Parts: sequence; C-alpha cells; structure tokens
Amino acid sequence: MRGRPRTLGRPAHPPPPRPRPGRLRRTVLPPGAPCPPVRPRATYPERVDRCDECLFVYSTLDDGEVPQRLHDLAGRYPAALHGAPDPRRRPAPEVWSPLEYACHVRDVFRVQGERLALALRVDEPEFPPMGRDELVVSERYNMQDPEVVLADLATAAHGFAARFAALGATELARTGVYPWPRREARTLRWLGRHTVHEAQHHLLDIRRATGGRTAGGA
Repeated sequence: MRGRPRTLGRPAHPPPPRPRPGRLRRTVLPPGAPCPPVRPRATYPERVDRCDECLFVYSTLDDGEVPQRLHDLAGRYPAALHGAPDPRRRPAPEVWSPLEYACHVRDVFRVQGERLALALRVDEPEFPPMGRDELVVSERYNMQDPEVVLADLATAAHGFAARFAALGATELARTGVYPWPRREARTLRWLGRHTVHEAQHHLLDIRRATGGRTAGGA
C-alpha cells in the first residue's frame, strides 16, 4: 500500500513465520535494479481510524456503502490521470508519478481481493506486505500503458467491490493479520474501509502531482 511509518521498537517475542500464499509474495528486485525511492511518510495513529491528510474517517463509512464508493472512486481515476500533462513525470524524485500511483491502486485492489478471499478460507491468516515500493521497479510501473492501467484498475475495483458486497455479518467479522502500520488482526469490515481510503487518498496524490489542490470531494 502507500508509504506508512514503520514501527520503531521490536516485539519482545518475534512473530511466527509468515505464510506466503499465492501471488501475495514480496517481490524480489533483480540484481542491479535501482532502489525504489523513499516516499515521504505521513503520521498516522496506531489504530488507523482516520486520515487527517485526506479527511477520511473509517467509522463514517457503512458496510453497504463500501462497494458504491469503490465504483465511484474508480470512475474518477481516468479524469485524474488524463489531467496530467505527462503522467510519467515525478513532481519530485522521491514522489511517485501519477501513472505510478494509478498502478499502485490497481495492485492494491488486486491484493485486497486476494486477502479477502484468503480470510474467508483460513482462520485469521497472515497477510504478507505487498511490497509496494519494490513493485514500482520490478513491474516497471512508469513504463506501462496508461489506458491499460486504467482499464485494469476499474476491473480490479469492481471485482473487489462485488466480493465485498457479497459478505454477510459473519464474514465481515472474520479477521486476518494486517502488516501495517503494525502487525495486528483486522476484520474484513476494516479491510473494505481501508481499501476505500487507499483509493481516495491516492486520487488526492495524483491530483496534487498534476497541480490540483483537492481530491474533488473524493
């Protein structure tokens, strides 16, 4: 997901080894590949219940609103990306380009869908980090076709929204161990809200990178 502050201390007892199912394995950079840029880290509360930067408040989003919000947000990405004179240009060396942000959001939707499916099959599984910064380099985000990225982003968003819409109260209460901002069990209800936050926040990032000042009410 997007850059987050790392927890400074170490736990008294190391966590058990993390299972690495399917496509959720961390990407290993090829030899000689440049290190991904370190993006500025915002400050977030440990509970992750609101974002003061994009003004998203988790508790204000009802379960039934999550799918439609995802559909709506996915529909705003084409205008945001097309508004960039050069979607591959980074506003600063350490800040992703609009196209890189769009690729990241597409992959967030995909990974969140995999995590949701895993938590329905396994009791409280461990969700490995998606390797967001490594993927920028290994998947060559800035070399991808913007129109293909936008189409895939929409498909992934609608797919996750459909999966989430099918969950009942029992499924929404199922948990998985989320790696950010600290290793903690999260419900699928939280996973849905957090996915909306990711889509909203990165839409703001893209519009900032292209000179916009707001997220357009996102």
